[in-house]
Amino acid sequence: MRTLVTSPTRFVMVALMLATLAVFPFFEQQFYTEMVTRVMILSMFAISLDLLVGYTGLISFGHAAWFGLGGYVFALLGTKYRLTESLWLTMPASMAVTAAAAFLVGLFVLRTRGMFFIMVTLAFAQILYFFFHDIEALGGSSDGMNLRGKPSAAIGGWVPFELSDTNTLYYFVLLLLVAMLVFLALLLRSPLGRALQGIRENEHRMEAIGFPVYRYKLAAFTIAGGLAGLAGYLFAVLNSSVNPEMLSWHQSAEVLLMLILGGMGQLWGGLIGAFTFALLQEVLSTFAEKWHLWLGIIIILLVLFLPGGMISLLDRIRGLWQGRRT
Repeated sequence: MRTLVTSPTRFVMVALMLATLAVFPFFEQQFYTEMVTRVMILSMFAISLDLLVGYTGLISFGHAAWFGLGGYVFALLGTKYRLTESLWLTMPASMAVTAAAAFLVGLFVLRTRGMFFIMVTLAFAQILYFFFHDIEALGGSSDGMNLRGKPSAAIGGWVPFELSDTNTLYYFVLLLLVAMLVFLALLLRSPLGRALQGIRENEHRMEAIGFPVYRYKLAAFTIAGGLAGLAGYLFAVLNSSVNPEMLSWHQSAEVLLMLILGGMGQLWGGLIGAFTFALLQEVLSTFAEKWHLWLGIIIILLVLFLPGGMISLLDRIRGLWQGRRT
């Protein structure tokens, strides 16, 4: 059973990572604080995909549809139609709309399997992409939409915090990231989570013993869509803008790559993969002229020599150390 932390080695690694994230804003580097905030949001996006790919065995190539839709819900509510700018209304609305959309799409796509499922999820994502790309009156066409400002956290006349402050937004995203990890850890320990992992291992056997496999997969697809919508909402808040590229197929491919780099079905894999991918991009773009080429080569090497993802690296080092001692 894979839980939030599965070994002492990973516990130490996770504790150090969270501690580093907690103190990072104290270095007072606004540019890098915003960059880490962006990576944490992408980590949430990757973790939501892991519920499908790593724990249910559903390889979706259209997960960016929910990421982009979450951002556009906030843009439409707060900027386009100016209905509300309240954080406590727009954030749940983004999650609810994306979860509902994922549920409706899931009713159709989950009747397919394997390569057909991959292609159908991609097709639905592209439909949504062109919906916002081509209808200028709704999504601002290819230019997207600039937002009026950050959502307000006001409760009546009391304002507990301001998301316009870089450090406040950072800690708000960090809090939601930890909350998402805890939520999924509890979900995966529940009967639903165990059933999803059983479906991943042998779907036909789960059907044979009487489990409603279709309903369980639909539940996972819906939850993953809502969580991806939350990540998209935060991404729009951070950038103060939305554009159709948030829903594009390469956004789905990039987050899947992050998950592969970090380790699928490990819960923390999305977090580690997002930071690994961002670090590689930052270092290579600074020191290498043709950095895309080197990025591809490094990713291939990591996948070849660490098929379990970066999260398996410390376990492998621990195994080598114990082997030398015996």
